[in-house]
Amino acid sequence: MIPLAVKTAAQEGKEVITAMLVVGLIFVGVIAIGQLTHWLRHRRRST
Repeated sequence: MIPLAVKTAAQEGKEVITAMLVVGLIFVGVIAIGQLTHWLRHRRRST
């Protein structure tokens, strides 16, 4: 019996790429939040 839930190589690759993009966006978001808070703290101290 052949299982119906077999994925093709293209489908697996698409899922891997999508997961990598999501992880990359999370990293960029964390870095952006850190830089924003750093900038806001610096701005608060200098005024």
